[in-house]
Order: sequence, then structure tokens, then C-alpha cells
Amino acid sequence: MKIILGSASPRRAELLGQMGRTFEIRVANTNEHFPESLAAEEVAGFISKQKATALLPSLHSNEILICADTVVIVDGNILGKPLNSWDAQQMLQRLSGKKHKVITGVTVATLFKSSTFSETTLVEFAPLSESEIHFYIERYQPFDKAGAYGIQEWMGMIGITTIQGSYTNVMGLPTQKLYQELKKWE
Repeated sequence: MKIILGSASPRRAELLGQMGRTFEIRVANTNEHFPESLAAEEVAGFISKQKATALLPSLHSNEILICADTVVIVDGNILGKPLNSWDAQQMLQRLSGKKHKVITGVTVATLFKSSTFSETTLVEFAPLSESEIHFYIERYQPFDKAGAYGIQEWMGMIGITTIQGSYTNVMGLPTQKLYQELKKWE
């Protein structure tokens, strides 16, 4: 089966490549809205299904599609991708000195079947100073990252005190769980 990664994320592409997989990237404009009544822990899986549904018409019978979405949840609230520097600053201030959840939902699909799973990682930040937050936003421009940070970047290196669960999940693709899922499809 030919693998199609339904994501424009360079981190997801890097991780899938590091898993030893060859793949093609295919993306579609997808509405990432979700019902207000949906539990925060279910949002990433819901959106990954929406992304897969948008790409299914482009699939061939010999292709397997992988779509993912990542959300950050702090104090029961979802932090998506920041809209601008001010929004990124607000998000990082909310994460400062606290634990939060990072949930990635993954949908694997062919023309004939699909499966969705999610992975949760608990992450704790040390208290962050205004200057650390400002430096990170100016230097790294984390506007394409849920929660306004990349664990693999400077903020992850200096700010994260503990992580419980999958490191690659926080980057946007739970590689070990995806590897196990793909074994079922081959």
C-alpha cells in the first residue's frame, strides 16, 4: 500500500520519514470546527476524521491515508494554534508553571475502512518569565503549533520539567502507536 500523509506539517512528515516510511503528502482545506458539546479530549480525533473525510475522494484503492490533529488542553480548555504574537504570549502564560495534556488524534483510512485513535501525553512547564516567552515567540514564531510551542525547540528544552507519555505525540504524531496500527493494515 502506498502511504498518503494528509498533513502539511513538516514535523509530521519528518516523524513519518524517520519511521522508515516513504509517502506522498496530500492536503485539503478542512473545516477544523467541532461541536461545542464535544469533550475536549475527543476534539483531536474528531478533527482528524474530518481531515480524512476531505481527502478520501482523492484516494486510490492501493493507498492508505494518515491524518492527524493535535490539541493542547490546560484547565479543561483547548489551546489551538495562536493567531498572532499576543495570542501566543497568552497561551504560554497559561501553560507557565502548570501541567497540561497534549492529545493527538490519528485517522488511518483506505477507500474500504478507517480507524481513529488518540494518544495523550501529560506535560509540565516550569514557571516562565515574560522575557523567556517574548524571546521564544520572536525567535521561533510558533504560530503553526498547538499551544504555541514545539517540544523539540528552545521552549521545550528550557521550559518542560516533566513529560509522561509519548514525546513524538507532543510533536504531533504518536509514532509508536501509529507503527502498531499500520502493522494491522499491511
